[in-house]
Amino acid sequence: MTELTELFSVPPLDQGLREPLRQALDGKAKPVGALGRIEDLALTLGLIQQTLRPTVTQPVLLVFAGDHGLTRSGVAAYPSGVTVAMVDTLLTGRASANAFAGVVGAEVQVIDAGVAADLSDRAGLIQAKVASGTKDASVEPAMTRDQAEAALLEGAAMARAAIDDGADVIALGEMGIGNSAWGCDTLAL
Repeated sequence: MTELTELFSVPPLDQGLREPLRQALDGKAKPVGALGRIEDLALTLGLIQQTLRPTVTQPVLLVFAGDHGLTRSGVAAYPSGVTVAMVDTLLTGRASANAFAGVVGAEVQVIDAGVAADLSDRAGLIQAKVASGTKDASVEPAMTRDQAEAALLEGAAMARAAIDDGADVIALGEMGIGNSAWGCDTLAL
């Protein structure tokens, strides 16, 4: 089994507590299902932790930053240089992601996964650059298979490090000009 195959080999959740968890949620002082998706998340967290009283004590938000070569085709409203400014904003705690993370006490870790600039002097920035941005996917493949695999493995290593440091919930985020267009391209495949 390759590292990448292992990465995507997530065992299914033990469903033994599903009904007791659902009953516990439905028994709260609220209309059944009133909290929508939050109830589904609470149920899933209970299944992951295998408890009727799931807790979150050390959440971590991993924000992966990178530039998308697709911006060279004019698909974004802002130039790719804005990515650097946003990384700096995240590092100084002034981004909206920092505000949301602060509400739940989550640590924010910012990772340079492929910003098209040298950010090695940024204090607190985790260096995991696979390439200085991607290529323009409207012209050629954005990444090689090896680059994509390396990026996935780096991301998994970041998550593993957070878990090893005590994280009990990991939220993932991304930042990079052209990210919405790239997301649409990915979904279209």
